[in-house]
Amino acid sequence: MKVMVKMKIGFIGTGVMGTGIINNLLNHGEEVTVYNRTKAHAQVVLDNGARWADSVAALTQQADAVFTMVGFPTDVEEIYFGDQGIIANAHAGQYLVDMTTSKPALAQRIAKAGQQKGAHVLDTPVSGGDVGAQKGTLTVMVGGQQAVLDQLKGLFAEFSASVKLFGPAGSGQNAKMANQIMIAGTMTGMCEALVYAKAADLNLAEVIATLQAGAAENFSLDSYGPRILKGDYTPGFFAKHFLKDLRIALETAEEMQIDLPASKEAKQLYEVLVDDQQLGNDGTQALIKLWWNESK
Repeated sequence: MKVMVKMKIGFIGTGVMGTGIINNLLNHGEEVTVYNRTKAHAQVVLDNGARWADSVAALTQQADAVFTMVGFPTDVEEIYFGDQGIIANAHAGQYLVDMTTSKPALAQRIAKAGQQKGAHVLDTPVSGGDVGAQKGTLTVMVGGQQAVLDQLKGLFAEFSASVKLFGPAGSGQNAKMANQIMIAGTMTGMCEALVYAKAADLNLAEVIATLQAGAAENFSLDSYGPRILKGDYTPGFFAKHFLKDLRIALETAEEMQIDLPASKEAKQLYEVLVDDQQLGNDGTQALIKLWWNESK
């Protein structure tokens, strides 16, 4: 009988989502080494058994598979293409997996650079929020080669409920953009529905329960509606990161010569929240503050 050898996993990025994913990998007995710009932010996973690397280079050199989940495309570019970054330290046969929601064109650039080093590259943004990361029920959208995905499916199964390959490099990011466009509509719809219901003196908890039982059912209302009623604006997903996603989606849509007016409106609303009101570190549900702060 052939004995399967576990991969040495390197994971860069221990934010809300990365922490949940890493903990699931650790709970399945994986060997995970982590790096984060601020070591203190990695303490939760270190306490759960993760090992620490002092740099991106050190982590990359020792890992069979490097997963990354950072904040912005500029962060992705830095950790992959910096002088002491992943590409400079990658080796043949290694797996490079970027889970950041980032630009499709950047995913294609990483894939090309990785292939030149003999590495196998996937772009794998996820959906499901902090709850999905914690419970291991994320949806993974993949760009790359099926043969590469097949080698990593066992790892993805440890923190996700659905994994779908959409095509070559960049396709995972494009699928995530479609996801974020859809969420933009449900987030703005949820906020306006609650604003309307409150103005009509309806019981908001009963409104949420009723809408979730009918055709208006959606993830945003189910996950974030109750948090809003509790005044809980802690980030399951940062508002600043969602604004970043909408900007990427609209930039890419412009390149494809398509117009997305509703997404443009959502972007403008989040720009007020993030740029004007400086609430980017709140969760996406803080969008309701554009109405309720004024009315209180």
